[in-house]
Amino acid sequence: MTSRPALTIALGAALVAALGYAASGPGADAMGTRLSGQADAALKEAGLGMVSAQFTDRFGAPTRHPMLSGGEKLDEGRRAEAARLVASLPGVGGTSWEDGFANASAGAIEYEPLHCQEDVEGLLRTRSIRFEEASAELLPVSMILIDEVADALRPCLGSIIAITGHTDDTGTEPGNIALSMDRARAVREALVQRGIPRDGLRAQGVGSAEPVEGLAPNDPANRRIEFSVVRIEPLKPTPVDTPGPR
Repeated sequence: MTSRPALTIALGAALVAALGYAASGPGADAMGTRLSGQADAALKEAGLGMVSAQFTDRFGAPTRHPMLSGGEKLDEGRRAEAARLVASLPGVGGTSWEDGFANASAGAIEYEPLHCQEDVEGLLRTRSIRFEEASAELLPVSMILIDEVADALRPCLGSIIAITGHTDDTGTEPGNIALSMDRARAVREALVQRGIPRDGLRAQGVGSAEPVEGLAPNDPANRRIEFSVVRIEPLKPTPVDTPGPR
């Protein structure tokens, strides 16, 4: 009597695995090749041919979230233009830079920090969002904390919420950047599942480039997620701040 449910579960698991294999097979490879070609053509047409878009993740699997590289000598405006150009292509789910350049960078425009950032920092002051070792898989113990972070961010919906992943300096820096990016994306998806709109979230990974002040670069406490919450509208000078006629 107990074998039939077990058999059903086993068959269901096999079906899920088969569907996952199919989704990562030739069709996914074709998608990556198509998007890569479109991105290369668009970048060259815009005079940004020194930038390349890689539509595979760190395991070599096709992805709709490309990693951009090259163009290190471009200014922030042109790099932001390249990221927006690739992200605007049909089928692309968002971009990131291999060197950790912040896609949510506001350039020279000043934005006003919101109280939500203080609320989130308060939650993370004594606790941290944790992952499986050398993985972007969130530990179950972190889910309650992410619930609280989502609640703290909810009053500031409509703002830009930058999610930055950090690592210690163990391993190679390209690997650290990729891992920190994957972890930031995992947190972003967890927040989306909790009702935070995706279009206001920016995930980025900076690897080990920004250790916690006062900690050694290899300290495990550098493996962290940080949030930055800013208004979308730039600050405008008030009449008091604006010089009057002479």
